[in-house]
Amino acid sequence: MSNGTVLTSIRKNIATITFYHPASNSLPTLLLNRLIENINRVGSDDTINVIILQSEGEKTFCAGASFDELLAISNVEEGKQFFLGFANLINTMRTCPKLIIGRVQGKAVGGGVGIIAATDYCFATENADIKLSELTIGIGPFVIAPAVTRKMGIAAFGQLTIDATHWHTAYWAKDKGLFSTVFETTREMDEYVAILAKKLADYNPKALIELKKILWQGTEHWDKLLVERAAISGQLVLSEATKKALQKFKK
Repeated sequence: MSNGTVLTSIRKNIATITFYHPASNSLPTLLLNRLIENINRVGSDDTINVIILQSEGEKTFCAGASFDELLAISNVEEGKQFFLGFANLINTMRTCPKLIIGRVQGKAVGGGVGIIAATDYCFATENADIKLSELTIGIGPFVIAPAVTRKMGIAAFGQLTIDATHWHTAYWAKDKGLFSTVFETTREMDEYVAILAKKLADYNPKALIELKKILWQGTEHWDKLLVERAAISGQLVLSEATKKALQKFKK
């Protein structure tokens, strides 16, 4: 548990993937790879019609990338590989043939917002505030930008990125298109997610697959684009400005 977990449960054509990490559900490379493996596995399973993606705990959905791994980057290639973690996860969610429903019970930062944006349909509670804080450490949310912009638009992405220390409410995120519905309690959200997942699981699976293709039409170039963005971030993380900013955070 100290290294985090990714667990998948399957019930009646519905796969629920749950991730957890003791550091506010942050996602080190190991957990990112496990998420990718689990999504690929259930995505290729003909008995699965819909996927629910969620995290454990109450306060935080996902704190983004592992800060410890970020601090350990010592060269450009390591930097690129670090940022490829979220790039590969987003592309895996994008190309997964099954619809992915997001269940967000708490705050999301950085890459966590990218994961939310990469779901096909997402629900949240009032506690699900979001923030993109990358500029505060001298980099930017470049890898997740295509996913966030696709869901929320360039203006909302700009607000999140430029006002990097400000938390935006779940209701603000809903108004911008990130969430479909915001619930007062986790219980209410879970009840609705269960109802919708059951409905989707009973629909024609071929129709759901075709819908997924349409939803992501025009993103085929992301395989290349997100790799390029990871390389940009990998270079920036080694800049003097970023090193100084990271040392302040470390202290």
